[in-house]
Amino acid sequence: LNCFIFDSFRFLIKGGLAGAAVYVAYDQGLLGSGKQGAEALKKAQETLPPAIQEWTNYLGWEVRAPQLPPTPKFDFSISDSWNKGVHTVVSALSVAPTRACEYTTEGWKYVKDLVK
Repeated sequence: LNCFIFDSFRFLIKGGLAGAAVYVAYDQGLLGSGKQGAEALKKAQETLPPAIQEWTNYLGWEVRAPQLPPTPKFDFSISDSWNKGVHTVVSALSVAPTRACEYTTEGWKYVKDLVK
């Protein structure tokens, strides 16, 4: 009976937290249209950094902005890659009949050698 009460109480707490999260998301406009979501995101971006800074100052923590490495530069041309792919496919198709004939003769020779 004691375990049942504990499980029921835990279920009610989890349900209440989930309901509160859905209510806050709805109240802030996150479940609305894209325009409402963009406005909520802008509001959060303006509000969160000062709030985090205030809490870190209150707790005495030092927070430094992370230094991210620069994005790598790629020398990649889509048209060159496309042209190379087309060239590879066309050259494979052009030699396909010859290769098929070669593989067929090699296969017959292999089968003849097995039968002997």
